[in-house]
Parts: sequence; C-alpha cells; structure tokens
Amino acid sequence: MADFGIALAQSHGDGRTRMTKAGASLGTPEYMSPEQATGEPNLDPRTDIYALGVVLYEMLTGQPPFTGPSAQAIFARVLSEEPRPLVVERKTVPHHIDAAVARALEKLPADRWQTAAQFAEALTGAGASSWTRARRAPAALRRSAIPWALSAALLLAAAWVGLRNGRSAPPAPGPTRFDVELDPGVQPSFTPIVRLSADGRQLFVTAMVDRREEILRRPLDQMRMEVIEGAGQGEQGTGNSRPFVSPDGRWVAYAKQGKLRKVPVGGGSAIDLAVADWAGGSWGKNGRLVYTRAYNTGLWIVSEGGGDERMLTTPDTAKGELGHWWPQILPDGEHVLFTAYRTPIERATIEVISISSGRRDVLFTGGVFGFYVPTGHLLYAVGETIRAVPFDLRRLVVTGPALPVVDSVAMNPTDGAAAFDVSENGTLAYMPVSSYVTETEVVLVDRRGSESRALPMTDRYNHPRLSPEGSRIAVDIRSPNSLGDIWMFQIGRSGGTRVTAEGGRDFGAEWTPDGRELIYSSEHPFFDLYRRAADASRPAEPLLTGAYDRYTGSVSQDGRLFAFVLSVPGGAELWTVRLRGPPTAARYFANGFNLAHPTLSRDGRWMAYDSDESGRVEVYVQSFPDPNLKRWKVSPAHGSEPLWTRDGGELVYRKGDSVMAVSIDLHNGRSGPPRALFGGPYPDSPGWTRPRSYDVSRDGERFLMLKLPPQRIRPRIHVVLNWFNELRAKVPR
Repeated sequence: MADFGIALAQSHGDGRTRMTKAGASLGTPEYMSPEQATGEPNLDPRTDIYALGVVLYEMLTGQPPFTGPSAQAIFARVLSEEPRPLVVERKTVPHHIDAAVARALEKLPADRWQTAAQFAEALTGAGASSWTRARRAPAALRRSAIPWALSAALLLAAAWVGLRNGRSAPPAPGPTRFDVELDPGVQPSFTPIVRLSADGRQLFVTAMVDRREEILRRPLDQMRMEVIEGAGQGEQGTGNSRPFVSPDGRWVAYAKQGKLRKVPVGGGSAIDLAVADWAGGSWGKNGRLVYTRAYNTGLWIVSEGGGDERMLTTPDTAKGELGHWWPQILPDGEHVLFTAYRTPIERATIEVISISSGRRDVLFTGGVFGFYVPTGHLLYAVGETIRAVPFDLRRLVVTGPALPVVDSVAMNPTDGAAAFDVSENGTLAYMPVSSYVTETEVVLVDRRGSESRALPMTDRYNHPRLSPEGSRIAVDIRSPNSLGDIWMFQIGRSGGTRVTAEGGRDFGAEWTPDGRELIYSSEHPFFDLYRRAADASRPAEPLLTGAYDRYTGSVSQDGRLFAFVLSVPGGAELWTVRLRGPPTAARYFANGFNLAHPTLSRDGRWMAYDSDESGRVEVYVQSFPDPNLKRWKVSPAHGSEPLWTRDGGELVYRKGDSVMAVSIDLHNGRSGPPRALFGGPYPDSPGWTRPRSYDVSRDGERFLMLKLPPQRIRPRIHVVLNWFNELRAKVPR
C-alpha cells in the first residue's frame, strides 16, 4: 500500500481526519505533489494523480522526475522546474504516454487529470487527443511502449480508478520555508547583499571566504554555495561589490577596483563596463544598467555591452542628500525607483525618476532600499523591518498604508542596504539579523589568555575602548533600529551612560589622554569628526566636517594631534587634525589603496596602520611626520588594527581571532618576528570603514576584547517559496 504522505483516515462521520499535522509536509519528497511540498492542509485525489505520475515516470526512466541531495532541494525543483520529457529520457516511449504523464505532473491540480479514469484512458491512447503538450516529440520517436512498463502503468492506473471521490480544487499553495546555511568559517560581508535570479532558481550572497570578499552562488536545487570565480573582491574593506543579476540569470554585475564589471554566474573572465566604486544597481530587460558610481554621487546608466556612460541624477546637497542608491528599473523600462539617502536615516526618501524626461517624484519619506514586486506592492526597509505599501505602477503613486511584512532583516545603515530580495515568481530570500549582528560580551584578557568579564551584560557591542586610567569603557552599541550610539561604563558595572543621542549614527570613540573627552564619527550626513565630554556633561562640538567620510584613528600621546581616515573616491587616506587651536587638517599619507586604523607611537615619530595594497590587509610602520623617511611591513601574513604598547617598544595587532605582538626598535626603525599572545572567539574588524575590535592597556598587560557567544549558529539565509500569497494577505490592495 502506497500512501505518499497523505495519511487520511475515515472519521466517525462523513468527513475525514487528517493523520498528519496541518501545514506539515510529510512523506517521501520525490513523490510529493507541489501542494504537499508547501504543506497545504486540504488535499484531494489530484494529489494521488501527481504521485501516480511520478511512479510511472520512474518505472519508465529508472528515476523520479525530480531528485536532489535533500528534501529542500527536491521541493525547490518540484515547485520551480519542469520534468524532462519522457521521450528525451527514453526514446521508445510513445508520445501519448509522454503527454499523459506530463499532464499528471502539472504544478496546479486544476491542470492535471481530474480523475484516475481519465488518466487510465489517456495511457491507452484513447484520450490522447483531448490534451497534448505544447512540445511534440519527433515522429520517429513515436513507437510502441516498453511492454512491461505500459502494463504496469495501466495496472496502477486501474487500481486508482474509483477509489477517491473528486472534490473542489484546493487553494493556492502556501509558503514553504527553508534555510540556506553558509559554509563553516564563511561570514557575511560588511554590506551583506542577498540577490535572487528573476526566476527564483539562483541565490547570490556576498560573504567573506578565507578573509576575501567573494560573491557566492547557489542554485536552490543544490546543497552548496560556490564562489563565482573571476569576481573575487579581495580583503574585507577593499570595497564591497554590491552585485546585481542580469534578467536571464546568466551574469552578475559588481564593482571592483574602480570599475563596474560583469562576470558569468558560472565563473570566467570579468568584463569592464564602466567606472564605479559602488555599483548596487539594476539590470533592465532592455539591456541597460542603472547603478551608483560612488557613495556620494547620483545614478548612472550604461549598456550591458559597455560604452558611453550617462549621468541620470545628481544628489541635492542643499537638501541634505548624500547619494542616490539602490536603483531598480521598473517593468516599463522607463522609470527607476531609488533611495535618496539623507541623515538621519529617517529623512531618506524613496523616489522615482523618468529616464527620458528626468522628472523626479518623491513617493514617501522614512525608508530605504525600495523594491517593486509584481503583486503591485513596494517593499522598503525601516530599520530591521521590511514594510510593504500598495503601489499603482501605471500612475506611479502609493495607494494605501504601509504595513510590516518581514521582521529581523539584516541591515547596514551605513549603506542603507537591507539584505533581502524577491524574485518575479514570488520567492523571498533574506538574511536574518542574528546572522549579521551578534550580541557579544566585553571581556578583559591578559597576555596568557586568562579572561574575566568587563561588563556583566551582553549586547550589540562594537569598538570597545579602555580609558587612560583603565577604569572606564567607551563602546558602541547598535540599536534595533540599525543606528548606534556611544555609551560609557564603569568596569564591572551594568549601568552605563549614553554619551550620544542626537539621532543618526555615532561610533568609533577614542579617548583623549586626560580621559575627559571622546572623539568620534557622527553622521551629518557624511561621517564627520565630533568631540564631547566623556560624561556627556557638555554638548557635542564639530571637530572636522566636509564632503567625504572621516573615520577615527587615535590621539597622539601629547593630545595635540588626532589621526583619522578620509574616504575619497578610489581609496582611503591617512590625515591628522590639530586638537589645540584652530582644527587644521593635513594629509599625512595616501597611496591609492585603502589605509586604516592609524595609531601614533608614544614618542610621535612613527605611525602604524594597515593597508590592502598587497592584495590582503597587512600592518605597516612609517616615519612621522615625514612619511618618506622610512616604511616597512610588520605582519608577514595578514594583520590589521595595530596598537602601540609599553611606551612604543611593542606593537600588537589582530590576525583573525588571535592577538599578535612584535617588538619595535624605535631608534633604528626595525621590528622583530611577530608572536601570538592568545586567541579565542574574539572577532576582528579588518577594513577601513570599521573601527577597532579591541583595545590594550597602557602597560600592555590587559586587552579589552569582544567575545562571541559559545553556541553561535552559522550565518544563514531564510528562503520562502510562494511568498506572494502571504504578502497579499498581509497587505491587501
């Protein structure tokens, strides 16, 4: 007796009692119909018709129509693919058998044979004229069937005749949910991008693999993600690719080394299309690509074959616009949806522009990462929540209120990027917050690796900094709305003081040598440098503002200079600004690469920093204030986030989850071999846009570290098939 997972029992009345749980998918995946795969509660005899079709297909070919390494992979193929025709698998199968089985395997129950009697009649050839496949086999292939297979098929069909009474068609398939885990050791990139091909069959994710940022691809009917060869992005912080997929799913476009490029999804040679440091675009069906050239620019257009680039928009800086990001070419090919980013992020707008006329219209304020879906809705991100609003595509107007539809979605407020995508056929994919932002502990670790809690509570901490006297901690805490503020704590105490609360994002605080002030980056709309009292007793004061982002580095021992990173098109430079008198800024060093985490030695003669110029992030020491006198590399095989200890006689830095130390001869400008002090579940922060992940006491004996939880799950992507039905129910039009 074959049940195929349907499990119905006769009740005491005229109805039936389902033995399997409503909403569950129970059975052997290869034989389960699409409605079973989606957990539909109401099944009728047409599910049996599908299962019988699978059995006949396997009897004639030797395998079911859909196979895979897991139930999830099989379900994905059942819901999204067509079976290979029987006449392709076995040339001796007659056309009417091929057509009859193909109809039994239709996705929708209404398109299948409605009774087993009809199916049996079609298998004999008598009913073949009533339904045929759109694709006919060559006449030479229409031969007599294999006798044993046909006889068995007719026997099975006869066994089903009259066993079930037909009922009305079941409702549309409900959502099917499953997770796609990243491989061990693979972590989301700083700007986590999740993309789907238009047909929903391929998933793309940006992630760190062996400390290199890569674009990963996974067909949803397979088990593993694969790196797209030819699209490697280099070390973390050397420029996020922000990829987007061609309409046919054959190419991926992305930014690398100042160029907008495309590469086949199966890997191969990349082709340069245009100038771009940012990307994050949209690939239209008419062969045009709309993208962002740099974070502080507008939108540009180029052909999928390259050639002339045309500027489409320019940010209105007078209105506080930082850049125009995350475009989507709408179905008419004429209009483009995009985010006009402002700070605080609540002032950002979702707008639409006509490519031909240049007319811009604001659709609504207070969201980023707008995205149109074929149900007639606009999706957008507010913090870590995706909202949906009804949208009239013809009139280009919002027609109803916005409602939340997906919660806890990974969000990078720096880029206004929400890690989700929706295919044209209704597959939703998104990265949960738990895979991107992890609550950590703040701990103190000595040079031998002995550890103690510095703060009693876990939270979304980043960039812990120890005060000069060693009793206080300044630390970033990211809030659920995806912004962040700087807090100050006494070591060992849970109650803290919120130092910043002006709106926008504040991060990367550095103590002045007297422990009275903090210097940090604050979004206005660029990341500018601000200073304020560590106890929040006085309001913040701007230290340095301008047209580019500024990231904190370190304060000189005498308190006269502050070293910082200036982000410019094509690289990140090292600068200093005077803290006494007028805040005069001066460029210290730039080489066209991404320089980060500058720290001045105690005697003020040397600057240590990290750079990606070698193709991976390494630590360098260089003469100061004249960078041309001497320079050498300290880390032989990767290093980041250097800090001076012991009056400048030692440099410590991060190498993955370890802390390294190297002796420095400040008089002769030489260093000894690096040695590992300790390691553990202590995340690092390579990259010029990310503040340091740790700190060290003045005597070099204690290290302030972030510690990951012991049972942290692997990062993953949530996938929801048939999500449009759920969207329509939540946000009616």
